[in-house]
Amino acid sequence: MTLASLGLCALLCTAAAPAESATPAPEPAGYRTSAYRAPVPATLNGRPALTTEQAAALWRQGRAVFIDALPQPPRPKGLPPDTIWHPKPRYDIPGSIWLPDTGYGELAPVMETWFEHSLQAATHGDRSRHLVFYCLADCWMSWNAARRAEALGYTQVDWYARGTDGWAAHGLPLEHREPRPRP
Repeated sequence: MTLASLGLCALLCTAAAPAESATPAPEPAGYRTSAYRAPVPATLNGRPALTTEQAAALWRQGRAVFIDALPQPPRPKGLPPDTIWHPKPRYDIPGSIWLPDTGYGELAPVMETWFEHSLQAATHGDRSRHLVFYCLADCWMSWNAARRAEALGYTQVDWYARGTDGWAAHGLPLEHREPRPRP
């Protein structure tokens, strides 16, 4: 990614992000099932979300697997089959794995299985491997996905609530990412 395109992405990502709320939302007892772009809690299961500095330190040290839970935009309904459609490109924290659509409050069984197998592949079956989930600022998708990973028995799960919006705002690098193929 060129310096100019990185700057443009940082400008657009920051401008498109909702304003951070002064008062964090309370943690729900279960998964968030609606209004996924809304103020988020400051914690995941009572533990504070990572700051940008903490997330960047983990990334620089290579001590965690970074997982993006942002949904993949669907092909627009009614678009003729012979029409070429290119979804908006996604720029992620370098080295991340993009597991789209894993942050919804309810997942179809096939998606739950795919999420579990994807985490197993990313961690080589080590449930103590450090995982950091993120998407965008004020996006519940990564919170839900992180909580889901904990429910699967992963013991070192963190949540970077500022996501790529916070990462870009701090001038940290982003790279183009394709989603992991899903079922």
